[in-house]
Amino acid sequence: MPGTPLLTPRRPKSRRRRALTLLVATLSGALLATVLAGAASAAKPSTTTVTAASAATVTPAAPAVFTHPGVMVSQSQLDFVRGKVQAGAQPWKSANDQMMASTYASLSRTPAPRAVVECGSYSNPNYGCTDERQDAIAAYTDALAWYITQDSRYAQKAIQIMDAWSAVITSHTNSNAPLQTGWAGSVWPRAAEIIRYTYSSWPNVDRFSTMLRNVYLPEVINGSNSNGNWELSMMEAAVGISVFLNDRTSYDKAVTRYLNRVQAYIYLSTDGSVPKTVPGSGLDTTAKIVSYWQGQSTFVTGLTQETCRDFTHTGYGISAISHVAETSRIQGADLYPQVGERLRQALGFQSKYQLGTAVPSWLCGGSLTLGLGPITEVGYNAMHNRLGYAMSNTQTLTEQQRPAGTNSLFVAWETLTHADNPS
Repeated sequence: MPGTPLLTPRRPKSRRRRALTLLVATLSGALLATVLAGAASAAKPSTTTVTAASAATVTPAAPAVFTHPGVMVSQSQLDFVRGKVQAGAQPWKSANDQMMASTYASLSRTPAPRAVVECGSYSNPNYGCTDERQDAIAAYTDALAWYITQDSRYAQKAIQIMDAWSAVITSHTNSNAPLQTGWAGSVWPRAAEIIRYTYSSWPNVDRFSTMLRNVYLPEVINGSNSNGNWELSMMEAAVGISVFLNDRTSYDKAVTRYLNRVQAYIYLSTDGSVPKTVPGSGLDTTAKIVSYWQGQSTFVTGLTQETCRDFTHTGYGISAISHVAETSRIQGADLYPQVGERLRQALGFQSKYQLGTAVPSWLCGGSLTLGLGPITEVGYNAMHNRLGYAMSNTQTLTEQQRPAGTNSLFVAWETLTHADNPS
């Protein structure tokens, strides 16, 4: 009933207890007043304070024993693909035909290693950058070709390419060095895992491991506060390299940074009025966050930090998110429960506009630069086929783009490896 107290306080038995009760009540009142005042202040629009918290730092433990091959594709996934290709089933046959017809699968390819790979902004200068990325993709292509065909010439070609680089490279330099290292460093471990654990002999494997540990890992493991696709690609490289090196410490460090960056890259309405930020980013005001999000001030579920920049860079970020999640699943410390909803929403949001939905005026000033790229297969397979979420726009785009090829940076042949792959 109104006016009836919920609790009837017991009468104090002494002056000391009465004094103590009065003190507690006074302090509680003051604390409540402070909280209420803070809440009222937070409710007011502000251009100087951020209402969203930084992304949480949560690290699942690396597996006690790493699974090999286990960088983005597992043994069971490879077996599934080989079976489908041998049976002439679609879309795997057409995807394999596409891969085998590419220059990346050429057995006459000559690797072009450099001691110092120098990559400036917008590929200026470009001293070995394209060669390195394409040789890494060629090694991965040959590794896949080896497993599917069991033709040892492809394994030997992959080894030749990896050996050529591990014998020469010492560093990456200039402004795009972190991104370049992330891109190439994401692909090398995919190739190396397949060859090391499914082919009979690789005499220089230890030299290749040393290259990854000394040339690539230090450049990427500490991340970057630049645009999100940079750090996500860098963490993909760090995670893959850590698996190949059986390095649990580096794996955990990379996953922690990855989880923080994913939360700060893809917005969900549950994040609050503004997107989350990466700890230490310096994005401590709403104005700074809006600027970092390419001037976008209306935040909706599925929007990414680079949507208003262009879909190509957004695709890089989404792709790296899916690759790391897929590797984590293979390793038995599945990150899809933590990142899957953001990945699903980002894929759906971008796919809708990539398919031609009219752009509203509140989104990026009413104009988008499209070009998402061949990056939807891994996330779509995980979230729709394995976990059962409806993803109509992503499904339409994914099927429309099949067979998905390569962007010649770090994405390659994902219709072949991940289309409807249940393993």
